[in-house]
Amino acid sequence: MATLRLFAAAREAAGTGRASMPGATVQAVIDAAVAEFGPDFARVVESSRIWCNGEQAEPGDPVNEDDEVAVLPPVSGGN
Repeated sequence: MATLRLFAAAREAAGTGRASMPGATVQAVIDAAVAEFGPDFARVVESSRIWCNGEQAEPGDPVNEDDEVAVLPPVSGGN
């Protein structure tokens, strides 16, 4: 299983910053996370960037068991 790293609002919606998720593609990993973490997490993912092993990923990119998929929600600035 790939390691899923969650940041900011994604971490809050999931209740964790890290989880192991099954999936052969980036989209399959994200789908597994949505199934586990629910609709609030799904809403965050819709506006997030997804990275795999430190590079921006496409939904169909392959994922191996030792890969890290990261969900990076948009960051809003302060004053």
